[in-house]
Amino acid sequence: MTILQLNTANFDTTLAEQDKPVVVDFYADWCGPCKALAPMLEEFAAEQDEVVVAKVDIEKSPELAAKFGVRSIPTLVLMKNGSEANRLVGGPPKSMLKEFASS
Repeated sequence: MTILQLNTANFDTTLAEQDKPVVVDFYADWCGPCKALAPMLEEFAAEQDEVVVAKVDIEKSPELAAKFGVRSIPTLVLMKNGSEANRLVGGPPKSMLKEFASS
Protein backbone atom coordinates (compact mmCIF):
# COMPACT_ATOMS: atom_id res chain seq x y z
CA MET A 1 0.00 0.00 0.00
CA THR A 2 1.20 3.50 -0.79
CA ILE A 3 2.21 5.83 2.03
CA LEU A 4 -0.12 8.82 2.23
CA GLN A 5 1.34 12.33 2.49
CA LEU A 6 -0.73 14.36 4.93
CA ASN A 7 -0.74 18.07 5.67
CA THR A 8 -2.91 20.56 7.51
CA ALA A 9 -5.31 20.86 4.58
CA ASN A 10 -6.00 17.16 4.03
CA PHE A 11 -5.33 15.52 7.43
CA ASP A 12 -8.85 15.37 8.89
CA THR A 13 -10.63 14.47 5.65
CA THR A 14 -8.08 11.80 4.71
CA LEU A 15 -8.29 10.17 8.15
CA ALA A 16 -12.09 10.27 8.02
CA GLU A 17 -12.00 8.36 4.71
CA GLN A 18 -9.97 5.47 6.17
CA ASP A 19 -11.73 2.36 7.45
CA LYS A 20 -8.48 0.97 8.88
CA PRO A 21 -6.16 2.21 11.62
CA VAL A 22 -3.62 4.78 10.40
CA VAL A 23 0.01 4.96 11.53
CA VAL A 24 1.06 8.61 11.15
CA ASP A 25 4.80 9.31 11.00
CA PHE A 26 5.67 12.85 12.07
CA TYR A 27 9.08 13.57 10.51
CA ALA A 28 11.40 16.19 9.00
CA ASP A 29 13.69 15.85 5.99
CA TRP A 30 16.74 16.93 8.04
CA CYS A 31 16.17 14.30 10.76
CA GLY A 32 18.65 11.39 10.65
CA PRO A 33 16.50 8.91 12.61
CA CYS A 34 13.53 9.86 10.40
CA LYS A 35 15.58 9.03 7.30
CA ALA A 36 16.53 5.67 8.83
CA LEU A 37 12.88 4.89 9.62
CA ALA A 38 11.56 5.81 6.15
CA PRO A 39 12.59 2.61 4.30
CA MET A 40 11.24 0.43 7.13
CA LEU A 41 7.88 2.23 6.95
CA GLU A 42 7.81 1.76 3.18
CA GLU A 43 8.44 -1.99 3.57
CA PHE A 44 5.86 -2.22 6.35
CA ALA A 45 3.25 -0.43 4.21
CA ALA A 46 3.96 -2.73 1.26
CA GLU A 47 3.85 -5.96 3.28
CA GLN A 48 0.45 -5.60 4.93
CA ASP A 49 -3.06 -4.31 4.29
CA GLU A 50 -4.44 -4.07 7.83
CA VAL A 51 -3.09 -0.57 8.50
CA VAL A 52 -2.68 2.61 6.45
CA VAL A 53 0.68 4.39 6.75
CA ALA A 54 0.86 8.17 6.44
CA LYS A 55 3.52 10.83 6.88
CA VAL A 56 3.39 14.43 8.09
CA ASP A 57 6.36 16.74 7.45
CA ILE A 58 6.47 18.88 10.60
CA GLU A 59 8.31 21.66 8.73
CA LYS A 60 5.44 22.01 6.25
CA SER A 61 2.63 21.36 8.77
CA PRO A 62 3.78 22.72 12.15
CA GLU A 63 0.13 23.14 13.18
CA LEU A 64 -0.36 19.36 13.10
CA ALA A 65 2.81 18.76 15.08
CA ALA A 66 1.56 21.23 17.70
CA LYS A 67 -1.95 19.73 17.71
CA PHE A 68 -0.50 16.29 18.49
CA GLY A 69 2.11 17.59 20.92
CA VAL A 70 5.02 16.26 18.86
CA ARG A 71 8.18 17.32 20.68
CA SER A 72 10.63 14.79 19.26
CA ILE A 73 10.89 13.14 15.87
CA PRO A 74 10.28 10.66 14.55
CA THR A 75 7.00 10.23 16.37
CA LEU A 76 4.53 7.57 15.26
CA VAL A 77 0.89 8.10 16.20
CA LEU A 78 -1.64 5.30 15.74
CA MET A 79 -5.05 6.71 14.85
CA LYS A 80 -8.20 4.59 15.22
CA ASN A 81 -11.65 5.96 14.45
CA GLY A 82 -10.28 9.50 14.33
CA SER A 83 -8.61 9.36 17.76
CA GLU A 84 -5.10 8.69 18.96
CA ALA A 85 -4.83 5.09 20.17
CA ASN A 86 -1.08 4.78 20.72
CA ARG A 87 2.19 6.69 20.33
CA LEU A 88 5.80 5.71 19.82
CA VAL A 89 8.67 8.20 19.91
CA GLY A 90 11.94 7.39 18.18
CA GLY A 91 12.87 4.97 15.44
CA PRO A 92 11.61 1.50 16.39
CA PRO A 93 12.98 -1.67 14.82
CA LYS A 94 10.82 -3.02 12.01
CA SER A 95 9.72 -5.94 14.18
CA MET A 96 8.01 -3.45 16.54
CA LEU A 97 6.00 -1.73 13.81
CA LYS A 98 3.46 -4.53 13.40
CA GLU A 99 3.00 -4.86 17.16
CA PHE A 100 2.60 -1.07 17.49
CA ALA A 101 0.11 -0.91 14.60
CA SER A 102 -2.06 -3.66 16.09
CA SER A 103 -2.19 -2.15 19.59
